[in-house]
Amino acid sequence: MGGSYSTETNAVLSDPDPMKRPSTNSKSNVGAALMLSLWALFLLSAMIIAWALDIDSRLAFSGHANHVLEAEAMASSGADVALAVFKPDSPNLHGKMGDREGYDVQMTGECGRLNLNLLAPGGVENQALVEILRRYLNLKGVELNDLDTMIDSLLDWVSPTKGLHHLNAPPESDDYHPSHAALTSVDELKKIYGWGEFTSKPGWDEDFTVIIGNCQQIDLAWASRDVLRALGIGDDLVDRFLQLRRGPDGIDGTADDFQFTKSATTGSVPPEVQTALGLKPEQFQQIQNLVTFNSPVFRIVSVGKSGDVTRSVQMIASQGGLDGRPAVMSWKEL
Repeated sequence: MGGSYSTETNAVLSDPDPMKRPSTNSKSNVGAALMLSLWALFLLSAMIIAWALDIDSRLAFSGHANHVLEAEAMASSGADVALAVFKPDSPNLHGKMGDREGYDVQMTGECGRLNLNLLAPGGVENQALVEILRRYLNLKGVELNDLDTMIDSLLDWVSPTKGLHHLNAPPESDDYHPSHAALTSVDELKKIYGWGEFTSKPGWDEDFTVIIGNCQQIDLAWASRDVLRALGIGDDLVDRFLQLRRGPDGIDGTADDFQFTKSATTGSVPPEVQTALGLKPEQFQQIQNLVTFNSPVFRIVSVGKSGDVTRSVQMIASQGGLDGRPAVMSWKEL
C-alpha cells in the first residue's frame, strides 16, 4: 500500500495547510498590474504636460500677434499725427497710450541729402553736383581709383542715352544692364558696378535721396556735416554752423534750434545763414545755385510700440497738397 504513493502526494499530505502557501502566479499578476498603472499614469501626465505647453504656446503666439497689430497701429497713428502737425519740433510727435503702447516720430528735411537723380537730368551732366558727390565719397574714405569707377558707372546708369559709356564704367553685357533711367530708390545703388563695398557699410545711405520733382537744391537747414564739407566749406566753419543751427541739445529739428530770419525770397538762403557759414559774398556765389534753406519736404519715420514689439513706417511728404494736407510721395514699412 505504501509503495503506491508518489513523492508529490506525500508532500501534499505532509503540509498542514496547503491553502496558505504563496502563489507565484498571483504575485506576478499584481506586479504586472502595478506596472501598467504606473505606465498609464506616466502617459497621462505626459499628455497633460504636452496639452499645457500647447495652450501656453498658443496664448504666447496670440499675445505676440496682438502686440504686432497694436504696434503697427501705433506707427500708423504717429504718421497721421506727423502729417497733421507737419512740424519737426512738435511735442505731439511723441505719444503714449496706456502703460506699454505709444509712438515716436522723427521728421528730418529730405532735401538736406544729395539728390542722385540730379546728376544727369535729361542726359546732361550737372558737373557741379558731380563734383560735390566726388568730394563726399572721398570724405567717406573711397579711394581715387574706386571713386572714378563709381561715379562713371552711376552716370551711365542714370543717363537716358543707351550706349553712352563713360571711361571708367564697365561696358554693358549679358550680366550687366544699366537701367538708363532715374533711380527709383537709393537701394538701387547696390546694383551699380563698383558700389558694392560702399553700400555694404552701415549708414551708407543716410545722405542720399532720389526724390524726383523735389529737392532740386541742397537744404542747408538739414544738410549733414559731410554734405556741408562736400560743398567746399571748411571743417571749422561747418562745425560752428552746426553748433548754432542745432542749438544747445545738438539735435536738428528740436525746439531749441536757432531760428534764422526767413528770407524775403522763397527758397533762397537768408543772409544770416551765409554769415553763420563764414562765407564771403564771392565764396557764397559759387554755391548759391546749389543750395536752399527750409525746404518743405520731410522724411517721416514713425516707430510704434506695444509691449516689447516695435514696428516702423517711413514716408516722404511735401507741404502744399491739393487738400491742404501734405502730399505723401512715398510710404513703406520698415
